[in-house]
Parts: sequence; C-alpha cells; structure tokens
Amino acid sequence: MFMLDDAQGGPPLTVEAMAEHLASGAKPESQHRVGSEHEKFVFRTGSHETVPYDIDDQGRGGIHALLTGLERFGWTGVYEDNQFGHTLIALERGGGNISLEPGGQFELSGAPLDNVHEICAEIGQHLTEVREVGGELGLGFLSLGHTPDWTRAQIPVMPKGRYAIMRAYMPKVGGKGLDMMFRTCTVQANLDFSSEADMVAKFRLSLALQPLATALFANSPFVEGKPTGLVSSRAHVWTDTDPDRTGMLGFVFQDGFNFETYARYALDVPMYFVKRNGRYIDASGQSFRAFMAGELPALPGQTPTIKDWSDHLTTLFPEVRLKTYLEMRGADTGPPGRLCGLAALWIGLLYDKAALAAAWDLCKHWTIEDHDRLRADAARLGLKAVVAGRSAQDVAKDMLAIAREGLKRRARLSAAFTDETGYLAELEEIADSGITPAERWLALFNGPWGGDVAPVYEAAAY
Repeated sequence: MFMLDDAQGGPPLTVEAMAEHLASGAKPESQHRVGSEHEKFVFRTGSHETVPYDIDDQGRGGIHALLTGLERFGWTGVYEDNQFGHTLIALERGGGNISLEPGGQFELSGAPLDNVHEICAEIGQHLTEVREVGGELGLGFLSLGHTPDWTRAQIPVMPKGRYAIMRAYMPKVGGKGLDMMFRTCTVQANLDFSSEADMVAKFRLSLALQPLATALFANSPFVEGKPTGLVSSRAHVWTDTDPDRTGMLGFVFQDGFNFETYARYALDVPMYFVKRNGRYIDASGQSFRAFMAGELPALPGQTPTIKDWSDHLTTLFPEVRLKTYLEMRGADTGPPGRLCGLAALWIGLLYDKAALAAAWDLCKHWTIEDHDRLRADAARLGLKAVVAGRSAQDVAKDMLAIAREGLKRRARLSAAFTDETGYLAELEEIADSGITPAERWLALFNGPWGGDVAPVYEAAAY
C-alpha cells in the first residue's frame, strides 16, 4: 500500500503501480462499508438570495460563518493556503467531513459506516446541526438537484484553489461545465469491493443501472425560474460538461476490463492541477503521461508521486467512479428519506451475491448504445424512458425488489430490530407510481404555484 504524499523521489510511477493503487482498496467482505455524500444549496431565508463566503454588503454572515458556527459540535477546521489567503475550506470529525463545493453548495461526506441505520443517523445529526446554525444566520438549505432560479452570474465563487483552475478550464471543453460546478447538487454512495473480479461485477452492474437511479431521484425540473423539459436538469448538465472525463465508460462492459484498464483510461484524461506544498499548480489540459516522462510544462523535470495519481483520479467524473472504492454518482440530491434510500439501494444490490447476480440479469444484454440512450433519456423522461424494449419504470421496480431481498438477507438490524428494507419505501412509491419527484414539482408549478418557482424554497427546504 502506498503512502499518499507529494514528496519527490522514489521509483518512477508506472501504470502497474497506478493499477496497484486502485487494487489496494480491496477488503474482505466482513470489512465492507458504505459512505454517503450529499450536497445542498444554501440560501437566505425570506429573500432566497445566494450566499457568499464572507460577510455580505449588508453585514450578514455567509458560508464562512456557517462553517465556524458548526465547530461548536466538535467539528475541526481544515485550512488551505491559496491565492485567497489562509482559508477555511472544510470541517472534519470522526472520519467524515463537510466541504465546500464551487458555488457554496454545502456537502457532507460521511464516514465509512456499516449499515443504512448508521448512515441515516449521521445524515439526521448533520441536518439538525446545520439547521441550528443556519437558523441563527438566516440561512436555509435546499434539496434540489439544480438551482431553480439563480443565474450562473448570481452565484458566488468559493475561495478554494482547485476551483479557480477548474473554472478557467471548463468552458474550453463543454458548454455546461460551469453549470455543473455552480448550479448542481447530488447524493452519492461509496461502496467497497473484495477483489478485482468483484470490482468488475459491481462496476458493470452499477454503471448499467445508474440511469435508473437518475430517474428515481430526478428532482431538478427548473432552471432560471422555468421548466426545462427535463426531470433532471442536473443529469443533463453532465452530458455537456467534459467528454474526456464523464459518461458511461463503454470499456467497462468489454471483456478483459480490470484495474489496469481503468488506470490507462484515467492516465489519458487531461489533468487539472498538481498540488505541491499545499498549493494548487495549474496543469489544466496537460498530459499525465508527459508528467511521468518529466515533461509536464507546469513542473518541468518533476515526475508524479502516487499522491499526484490519487489527486488526478478525483478529477474524473463518470457516472460511476473508481478510486480505491466505487462511487455511485447518478442521483439528484433530495430530502432525508431519499438520501438514506440511495445507500439502501446500492447496498441491497451490491453487497449480496444473489442480488448482484439477479440484478445483472436485468441488464446484461443491454448494448453500449442502450446504456448511452438510457442515460440521456432518464434525464428527460425519467421513468417513462425505454431500454431494450422495457420501460424504465418496470426495470426500476424489478431493481428495487431485488435490492429489498438483498437487504433482507443482510439482516442488519437497528436498535428497534428493524432491517434496512424500510429505507427503500420512498423509492418504491416513486417506482410504483411512475411519477418522479420532478414531475410532482411541475404539477405544483403548473397548478397551485401559478407558474412561480419561489414556493419551492419552502417546500424543498431541509
């Protein structure tokens, strides 16, 4: 196992070492854990304005005040020395952290936990804490996948070194990269694998079914105050962000896929940055292969460390991402029940062998074209999309039934002796009805709200 630091020296980094780094995440099944992450928009209660990092021109506290206010609950500040100064950029506590997304979206990256009961308790505690501090500052938190009415120009930029580099690079490689950075929020689940074969099986299944999660969680029908014709404007943004580092990764479904395959893919994704002595050096668009040869324009003569490789892996954004674990990245954020439900869905499918096999039977015959079409159609049509002759709704219902059986067999019980299957209830209701959360917002917009999105700030607040 490699130590992650940015010190120079040591043997040259090879593709084999890069693949070995990915493989180092393998754990016995008894040690498999789940991490849950979710983002939320922060807004001024009453006015629904965006919130800057520092005190605004009316003397109101912003994101920095929110971060420092949370320290009363035992969170410790994480600082970065960058072009903005000695900057508070995150908090950490007990294996989890709270971090800043580019437009001030507030993210909880939870600790690796054993079961959904623990994940839901962690999310509940976090929301209680942020509501307390936010209430004192006049701040609310919104559970939508895309900002409902803010323009990109209205959204403040957070003082974090890597975001300045990404902000400059994104417009060069896609039409909606800045929207991704500043106007979207997601919920994700991170899961372990026990071997290369186990990683391959889990990667293929979760990648194939990721658009079904997009449909079930579709929760972003508005942009700049108007319906977009999409149920997940967030998912649509990802289709025009940066084709080098996004998408469905067709090679994952090809024979022979393994850790080295992914390493070679990642190696050819253009870089964003290199971090040295705590500071980000702009290497946007430059080649990691050139870095390996000591020919990186940003750092001539230097070669990468395994920490540089680990950093580079965080700049890839496919629908499922491989690091030393697998990240499920296909869902809009939502209310607490659905945040818990995402973890339950993927645990039920991926952490039970019978469920993994049964779920693969649902999609093993899909072609690369099916995968790509379903990804696009899920953002537009939700559960009304069709794949290989079946409706997304029918496949989602089967998927959830399989996940339920997987959770039953896991038999992880709460203090009240209930298993994890209850966390699927909200998703099952969505699948049974065929109506996505976005379509429920649209019914309100076109009915009681009279074509005004403003009520969503109360209706979708945490």
